[in-house]
Amino acid sequence: MSGAPIRLAAGRLLNLVLDKKRTLDDALATDDAYNNLDGSDRAFARAIASSALRHLGWIDRGVSPFLSRPLSATGAEIRALIRAGAAQIWFMDVPHHAAVSETVEAARLWSPARSGGGFLNAALRRVTESESPAATISPLALWPDWLASRLGSAYGREAAEALALSQLEEPSLHLSPKGDGARVAEATGGTLLPDGAIDIVSGAVETLPGYAAGDWWVQDAAARIPAQLLSPQTGERILDLCAAPGGKTLQLAAAGADVTALDRSRPRLERLKENLARTGLHAEVIIADGEAWAPPALFPKILLDAPCSALGTLRRHPESAWIKTEDDVARFPGVQARLLAAAAGMLAPGGTLVYCVCTPVPAEGVDIVEAAIGKGILTRSPVKAEEIPGFEAALTPAGDVLTLPGTGGKHDAFYIARLIKPA
Repeated sequence: MSGAPIRLAAGRLLNLVLDKKRTLDDALATDDAYNNLDGSDRAFARAIASSALRHLGWIDRGVSPFLSRPLSATGAEIRALIRAGAAQIWFMDVPHHAAVSETVEAARLWSPARSGGGFLNAALRRVTESESPAATISPLALWPDWLASRLGSAYGREAAEALALSQLEEPSLHLSPKGDGARVAEATGGTLLPDGAIDIVSGAVETLPGYAAGDWWVQDAAARIPAQLLSPQTGERILDLCAAPGGKTLQLAAAGADVTALDRSRPRLERLKENLARTGLHAEVIIADGEAWAPPALFPKILLDAPCSALGTLRRHPESAWIKTEDDVARFPGVQARLLAAAAGMLAPGGTLVYCVCTPVPAEGVDIVEAAIGKGILTRSPVKAEEIPGFEAALTPAGDVLTLPGTGGKHDAFYIARLIKPA
């Protein structure tokens, strides 16, 4: 097959994500040009789109000097193909002549882009003659300006740049074992990590040994910490609030706890039920709004994985920084504060609550916790380094956990706090 249909599919994926504000997963599932490809061609189209999204800030800044008009004023389809072509030239091991010629040919296959082939060709040829922007542009430019400013102010330039660069890495695939982690690691050819997760080479999950038997489930290593900090005991009543898709519910149930898993999303809870059935674990599953639900009895322990911007998962979803706006992110703290207050109301006096979000944005994490502490709703129960093996460097001075890059291997960025309700 000619390489043009592959570039066409990559361009269409980028158009759906960046101009139609669809997630990459949704675009992959619905775009005909992509789904009509076979095997390695489909994988290559996905790789081009993924590379363009991971490097998008660099690409847009890098190509701008080569264009006769601003990139934002260029037709959406040609803009998508420019990004796809630049990703191949600057960040993938693709011969330059193929990256240019096949991407230009893709424009001829795409009706809205057909008239822009000459413009596209001229731009990509200039890209082939230039140095990669990675050599001259700050890693913070990988993000929109608002995000770079916010995280740079929160953590300092060096830490923020490390977080930005981490999104260029292909994410590890981590498994949580239901039982003997060493046995699962041996069966899957993975590496048992200090915290009990198994790190494996990415592959088709359903084909790995032990999947059908329910011996494990997919869960980022950092995402395992919140449930571990609750120290679940056999028969202990624990509420997993905002539980779907259920990795933490499975952890708590595997430890023998009597788990109530509550979430407002019926489709996401169906996925949780499927994983409970596959693993042979049990939890009471309730569809309800966590802000309004009243439990029949207070819980001694609660895990609240609050809805958030998910900007700590950019290695897996690099498009999130570009399809969400600063206003989108600004709506989360209000929801998080209300949910934390509601969770505190469901917690027995003297009980333990773990609050977590998969984002490094302070307004969604430590600021929410400090506000609750300031109101006297909850007090902090500082985490000790020995409780988080492999993540000791993620411990904050206040005793919370913040899994930024360099604090425990390749993982998502989580903020986690353990809290106590005054007796």
